[in-house]
Amino acid sequence: TVGSVVYFHYSQSWVLLMGAITLGLTMLVWWRDVIREATFQGLHTMIVKQGLKYGMLLFILSEVLFFFSFFWAFFHSSLAPTVELGAVWPPQGINPLNPFSVPLLNTAVLLSSGATVTWAHHALISGKKTEAINGLTATVILGIIFTGLQAMEYYEAPFAISDSVYGSTFFVATGFHGLHV
Repeated sequence: TVGSVVYFHYSQSWVLLMGAITLGLTMLVWWRDVIREATFQGLHTMIVKQGLKYGMLLFILSEVLFFFSFFWAFFHSSLAPTVELGAVWPPQGINPLNPFSVPLLNTAVLLSSGATVTWAHHALISGKKTEAINGLTATVILGIIFTGLQAMEYYEAPFAISDSVYGSTFFVATGFHGLHV
Protein backbone atom coordinates (compact mmCIF):
# COMPACT_ATOMS: atom_id res chain seq x y z
CA THR A 1 0.00 0.00 0.00
CA VAL A 2 2.75 2.45 0.93
CA GLY A 3 4.61 1.51 -2.23
CA SER A 4 1.56 2.31 -4.36
CA VAL A 5 1.13 5.70 -2.67
CA VAL A 6 4.79 6.59 -3.19
CA TYR A 7 4.61 5.45 -6.82
CA PHE A 8 1.44 7.38 -7.67
CA HIS A 9 2.37 10.59 -5.84
CA TYR A 10 6.12 10.80 -6.38
CA SER A 11 6.66 8.54 -9.44
CA GLN A 12 9.20 6.47 -7.53
CA SER A 13 8.72 2.76 -8.06
CA TRP A 14 11.45 1.37 -5.80
CA VAL A 15 9.20 1.05 -2.70
CA LEU A 16 6.49 -0.62 -4.77
CA LEU A 17 9.05 -2.95 -6.36
CA MET A 18 10.58 -3.90 -3.00
CA GLY A 19 7.11 -4.58 -1.57
CA ALA A 20 6.18 -6.75 -4.56
CA ILE A 21 9.44 -8.71 -4.29
CA THR A 22 8.96 -9.21 -0.54
CA LEU A 23 5.36 -10.32 -1.06
CA GLY A 24 6.39 -12.73 -3.83
CA LEU A 25 9.20 -14.28 -1.77
CA THR A 26 6.95 -14.62 1.27
CA MET A 27 4.28 -16.37 -0.79
CA LEU A 28 6.87 -18.66 -2.38
CA VAL A 29 8.37 -19.74 0.95
CA TRP A 30 4.97 -20.09 2.62
CA TRP A 31 3.51 -22.26 -0.15
CA ARG A 32 6.70 -24.32 -0.27
CA ASP A 33 6.28 -25.06 3.43
CA VAL A 34 2.59 -25.89 3.04
CA ILE A 35 3.39 -28.33 0.23
CA ARG A 36 6.24 -29.89 2.22
CA GLU A 37 4.11 -30.31 5.33
CA ALA A 38 1.21 -31.80 3.42
CA THR A 39 3.00 -33.99 0.90
CA PHE A 40 6.18 -35.24 2.51
CA GLN A 41 5.55 -34.92 6.23
CA GLY A 42 1.80 -35.56 6.40
CA LEU A 43 1.41 -32.93 9.10
CA HIS A 44 -1.86 -31.29 8.12
CA THR A 45 -4.32 -31.72 10.94
CA MET A 46 -8.05 -31.42 10.53
CA ILE A 47 -7.85 -27.84 11.84
CA VAL A 48 -5.30 -26.89 9.17
CA LYS A 49 -7.39 -28.55 6.47
CA GLN A 50 -10.47 -26.71 7.73
CA GLY A 51 -8.52 -23.43 7.66
CA LEU A 52 -7.50 -24.05 4.05
CA LYS A 53 -11.12 -24.76 3.14
CA TYR A 54 -12.27 -21.55 4.86
CA GLY A 55 -9.55 -19.64 3.05
CA MET A 56 -10.77 -20.93 -0.31
CA LEU A 57 -14.36 -20.13 0.66
CA LEU A 58 -13.39 -16.56 1.58
CA PHE A 59 -11.48 -16.18 -1.68
CA ILE A 60 -14.50 -17.31 -3.72
CA LEU A 61 -16.76 -15.03 -1.67
CA SER A 62 -14.48 -12.06 -2.38
CA GLU A 63 -14.63 -12.83 -6.10
CA VAL A 64 -18.44 -13.01 -5.98
CA LEU A 65 -18.51 -9.64 -4.21
CA PHE A 66 -16.21 -8.10 -6.83
CA PHE A 67 -18.53 -9.15 -9.63
CA PHE A 68 -21.58 -8.12 -7.59
CA SER A 69 -20.12 -4.62 -7.26
CA PHE A 70 -19.52 -4.37 -11.01
CA PHE A 71 -23.07 -5.45 -11.80
CA TRP A 72 -24.37 -3.08 -9.12
CA ALA A 73 -22.53 -0.17 -10.76
CA PHE A 74 -23.92 -1.07 -14.17
CA PHE A 75 -27.52 -1.54 -13.03
CA HIS A 76 -27.43 1.54 -10.80
CA SER A 77 -26.25 3.64 -13.74
CA SER A 78 -28.56 2.09 -16.33
CA LEU A 79 -31.80 1.88 -14.36
CA ALA A 80 -31.59 5.42 -13.00
CA PRO A 81 -29.36 7.45 -15.35
CA THR A 82 -28.28 10.80 -13.95
CA VAL A 83 -29.15 14.18 -15.39
CA GLU A 84 -25.48 14.66 -16.30
CA LEU A 85 -25.84 11.76 -18.75
CA GLY A 86 -28.99 13.28 -20.22
CA ALA A 87 -31.18 10.90 -18.18
CA VAL A 88 -30.90 8.28 -20.95
CA TRP A 89 -29.15 4.93 -21.16
CA PRO A 90 -26.80 4.35 -22.86
CA PRO A 91 -25.55 7.93 -22.61
CA GLN A 92 -25.84 10.14 -25.67
CA GLY A 93 -22.96 9.61 -28.06
CA ILE A 94 -22.37 6.02 -26.97
CA ASN A 95 -22.91 3.40 -29.63
CA PRO A 96 -23.32 0.09 -27.76
CA LEU A 97 -21.97 -3.17 -29.14
CA ASN A 98 -24.31 -5.50 -30.98
CA PRO A 99 -24.94 -8.32 -28.47
CA PHE A 100 -25.60 -10.82 -31.27
CA SER A 101 -22.14 -10.61 -32.85
CA VAL A 102 -18.85 -11.06 -30.96
CA PRO A 103 -20.44 -11.06 -27.45
CA LEU A 104 -22.71 -13.97 -28.41
CA LEU A 105 -19.80 -15.87 -29.94
CA ASN A 106 -17.73 -15.24 -26.81
CA THR A 107 -20.58 -16.55 -24.66
CA ALA A 108 -20.69 -19.75 -26.73
CA VAL A 109 -16.90 -20.16 -26.41
CA LEU A 110 -17.08 -19.60 -22.64
CA LEU A 111 -19.89 -22.13 -22.17
CA SER A 112 -18.00 -24.62 -24.34
CA SER A 113 -14.92 -24.23 -22.16
CA GLY A 114 -17.08 -25.05 -19.14
CA ALA A 115 -18.17 -28.25 -20.86
CA THR A 116 -14.60 -29.24 -21.78
CA VAL A 117 -13.26 -28.65 -18.27
CA THR A 118 -16.14 -30.76 -16.90
CA TRP A 119 -15.24 -33.47 -19.41
CA ALA A 120 -11.60 -33.31 -18.22
CA HIS A 121 -12.69 -33.47 -14.58
CA HIS A 122 -14.83 -36.56 -15.12
CA ALA A 123 -12.06 -38.20 -17.14
CA LEU A 124 -9.61 -37.51 -14.33
CA ILE A 125 -11.96 -39.01 -11.74
CA SER A 126 -12.36 -42.09 -13.97
CA GLY A 127 -8.58 -42.46 -14.28
CA LYS A 128 -8.51 -41.67 -18.02
CA LYS A 129 -5.37 -39.53 -18.09
CA THR A 130 -5.18 -39.05 -21.88
CA GLU A 131 -8.81 -38.00 -22.08
CA ALA A 132 -8.30 -35.58 -19.18
CA ILE A 133 -5.31 -34.02 -20.94
CA ASN A 134 -7.34 -33.68 -24.14
CA GLY A 135 -10.16 -31.99 -22.22
CA LEU A 136 -7.80 -29.57 -20.51
CA THR A 137 -6.05 -28.83 -23.81
CA ALA A 138 -9.40 -28.02 -25.40
CA THR A 139 -10.23 -25.80 -22.42
CA VAL A 140 -6.97 -23.86 -22.73
CA ILE A 141 -7.48 -23.44 -26.49
CA LEU A 142 -11.01 -22.14 -25.89
CA GLY A 143 -9.63 -19.76 -23.24
CA ILE A 144 -7.13 -18.41 -25.75
CA ILE A 145 -9.89 -18.00 -28.35
CA PHE A 146 -12.05 -16.20 -25.76
CA THR A 147 -9.22 -13.84 -24.87
CA GLY A 148 -8.51 -13.14 -28.55
CA LEU A 149 -12.16 -12.39 -29.26
CA GLN A 150 -12.30 -10.15 -26.19
CA ALA A 151 -9.21 -8.26 -27.39
CA MET A 152 -10.80 -7.87 -30.83
CA GLU A 153 -13.99 -6.60 -29.19
CA TYR A 154 -12.01 -4.05 -27.17
CA TYR A 155 -10.10 -2.90 -30.24
CA GLU A 156 -13.25 -2.46 -32.33
CA ALA A 157 -15.43 -0.95 -29.57
CA PRO A 158 -16.87 2.41 -30.63
CA PHE A 159 -16.34 3.78 -27.11
CA ALA A 160 -13.46 3.96 -24.63
CA ILE A 161 -13.12 3.45 -20.89
CA SER A 162 -13.04 7.25 -20.46
CA ASP A 163 -16.17 8.00 -22.49
CA SER A 164 -18.71 7.70 -19.68
CA VAL A 165 -19.95 5.42 -16.94
CA TYR A 166 -21.05 3.05 -19.72
CA GLY A 167 -17.51 2.62 -21.01
CA SER A 168 -15.94 2.39 -17.59
CA THR A 169 -18.37 -0.24 -16.27
CA PHE A 170 -18.11 -2.21 -19.53
CA PHE A 171 -14.32 -2.31 -19.64
CA VAL A 172 -13.82 -2.87 -15.89
CA ALA A 173 -16.35 -5.72 -15.66
CA THR A 174 -15.33 -7.48 -18.87
CA GLY A 175 -11.63 -6.89 -18.22
CA PHE A 176 -11.85 -8.30 -14.70
CA HIS A 177 -13.73 -11.28 -16.10
CA GLY A 178 -11.14 -11.70 -18.84
CA LEU A 179 -8.37 -11.83 -16.23
CA HIS A 180 -10.16 -14.78 -14.67
CA VAL A 181 -10.25 -16.70 -17.94
